[in-house]
Amino acid sequence: MRQSSLDSVLRPDRVFSNLRADLLGAFDAIKAVTAYAGSTVLFREGHMARGVFLVCEGKVRLSVSSASGREMTVRVAGPGEVLGLSAVFSGSPYEVSAETLESSQVAMVTCNDLTGFLQQYPEVCLQVVRLLSYNLHAAYDLVRAVGLLRTRRRSPISH
Repeated sequence: MRQSSLDSVLRPDRVFSNLRADLLGAFDAIKAVTAYAGSTVLFREGHMARGVFLVCEGKVRLSVSSASGREMTVRVAGPGEVLGLSAVFSGSPYEVSAETLESSQVAMVTCNDLTGFLQQYPEVCLQVVRLLSYNLHAAYDLVRAVGLLRTRRRSPISH
């Protein structure tokens, strides 16, 4: 049996973690794996989504920027993580920029290929929904933490 190049990076909290061998084979058939040098931009915040990216090896910095050009790192993605999923399904631009921090191997699946894959294998849709839900909850947690931190800073300290 042919091994998927993703076998070594699949984890329970990743969207393609518990796929049957035939589904992994079908996914392998629609992805294009590319080796990137460090400091390579995979996609930019505000650009229309052209597909999802799966980090196979290496690290990818996800960042946002202000109108004045200031950048802030949102997080660093590692092997097994899927990037750009919400932008692809919402039909909107990427919410963040993604840049490799080191030599990395990244798989890309176009919007059309991913949609076709999910239509052909609807059982994978639930895993995609779980990942998107996980990401939404993580965003809520971040907003809550930042909001409470700001509230605490503004509140007078009572003794």
